[in-house]
Amino acid sequence: MSLTREQLSQEIIEAGRFLYGRGWSPATSSNYSTRLSASQALLTVSGKHKGQLGPDDVLATDLAGNSLEPGKKPSAETLLHTQLYGWRAEIGAVLHTHSVNATVLSRMTPGEFIDFEDYELQKAFCGVSTHESRVRVPIFDNDQDIARLAARVQPWLDAHPDCVGYLIRGHGLYTWGARMSDALRQIEAFEFLFECELKTRSLRCS
Repeated sequence: MSLTREQLSQEIIEAGRFLYGRGWSPATSSNYSTRLSASQALLTVSGKHKGQLGPDDVLATDLAGNSLEPGKKPSAETLLHTQLYGWRAEIGAVLHTHSVNATVLSRMTPGEFIDFEDYELQKAFCGVSTHESRVRVPIFDNDQDIARLAARVQPWLDAHPDCVGYLIRGHGLYTWGARMSDALRQIEAFEFLFECELKTRSLRCS
């Protein structure tokens, strides 16, 4: 059974409180969305504190990123959400966070991706059933031109249909799922892996 707009809005509000509480979405950073219909998404309004979201702090957009509610401005990164809904019909929620671990790890990794292997928690990702696997997370250089950034992300998505998330260097994480609960589970898994990787690198250098 599909959720109502009010229920989807409440999922976004609750996600914001949880992610802010964990320190992964400080102040007005980050943006969240859910699929409203085959051709529309529900996203956080630009510039809102993510730990204090209310029903008026979300708006509907089409999949081209255009606001469908006059007077409400969508996040500048709306296209990075809507391209994911256009990429895979089963995606129902997208989360973008700005944690310290994601920001630092993406800056410390010089290449175009980072691999995670042999971690039990990899099984928290959709489609991964064993720790004997590799989860490759691409890293894209930050860009204020979101359309240009989205154009760089799309070829990776097309070539890697099993992709579960990506990093923007010095910026943050994007991940998604069929439901908001799936996207939140993947956020937690990513944050665990990011912290493990940073601690491992620190020990190697000590």
